[in-house]
Amino acid sequence: MKVYYWSPFISNVATTSAVINSIKSIKKFSKNKINCKILNVFKEWDYFKKEIDSYNIDLIDLKTSIDIKNLPTKGFIKSRITYLITYVLSIVKLHLLLKKNKPEFLIIHLITSIPLSLLILFNYETKFILRVSGYPKLNFWRSILWKIANKKLYKIFCPTILTQKLLLRKKVFKKEKLFVVRDPIIDVKDISKKRKDKIDHQFNWIKDKNYILSIGRLSKQKNYKFLIKNFANISKKYPNLDLVIIGEGEEKKKLKDLIKINNLEKKIFLVGKKKNIYPYLSNALFFVLTSDWEDPGFVIIESMFTRKIIFSSNCKNGPIEIIDDHHNGFLYERNDQKDFENKFDLVMKIVSLGKKEKKQILYSAIKKTKLFSLFNHYKDISPHLN
Repeated sequence: MKVYYWSPFISNVATTSAVINSIKSIKKFSKNKINCKILNVFKEWDYFKKEIDSYNIDLIDLKTSIDIKNLPTKGFIKSRITYLITYVLSIVKLHLLLKKNKPEFLIIHLITSIPLSLLILFNYETKFILRVSGYPKLNFWRSILWKIANKKLYKIFCPTILTQKLLLRKKVFKKEKLFVVRDPIIDVKDISKKRKDKIDHQFNWIKDKNYILSIGRLSKQKNYKFLIKNFANISKKYPNLDLVIIGEGEEKKKLKDLIKINNLEKKIFLVGKKKNIYPYLSNALFFVLTSDWEDPGFVIIESMFTRKIIFSSNCKNGPIEIIDDHHNGFLYERNDQKDFENKFDLVMKIVSLGKKEKKQILYSAIKKTKLFSLFNHYKDISPHLN
């Protein structure tokens, strides 16, 4: 059986690790009976070539004659230009590949408009599966495209139950086609290996800091402005506490300016993107997330698995489905300064003093991460690949 993954990307997103881990899961637990391949549209997957090769994952180069290195990727307008270029240069290539190779399944993750347009226009022996990656923004174009493609889509995979309910409520897809297939985030062997690594040499000084950690792209979605503004008040109450933020993105300059305006240059540290976040997590006091939306929120699950208390906004959809407030983590009312500060005090108290309660919270958190293991992903997805 052949399963192809369509997941072209123009910036670093968690979906890439989900694709790799999905294939690892299927290869391992099907005992290599299912042949999975990733379609490399504009050499974007070359960035992961070493990792992909180490897991014996095959790439199929679409030979679109474009390279992600030469494409504009930053900013709304520039990224849309890239999407248009990708659409024009890859749609025929993908059509010919599907007609020739006839894989049993095509799992569609990102830039879904290209394969869905083909599905609407042509008939294939291949079964198309739409994987909803992240919290779906149902703008006019996407809603129309998904509703038209619904008739010919084989199945739709949702990352959370809440997303499944959202799509049902919006009447985008038929109930019988919608399934929850959770992302394969936890690879115990891989994480255990990564946790043994050390913090990058240039940031070795972080080990001596008493810090909380936030991880994510420096974008509006992550709502770092809220975190920085509120940390100005937090740091007055906890003068020995620092904030470390891992990530890169279009908001970096604005966030640096905000840190400077609040005189927090010696309290908040933007350390850039890190290939391995686990050494930083291991040394952190707890993990904080201030996002406006997540689905499911990879770093929440990764932090839970590394035995860190989670302090998150109650944004849709991941956090409110994953975190049972006061049971396996803590939620505050999104964008509510007062609630953020009150809950922050509670988390600090539990981290510092509540040993018994802390143990129970961490135990409950680790139990929750089993839903996002490679084995559970295979249990979720394998019944649909027949």
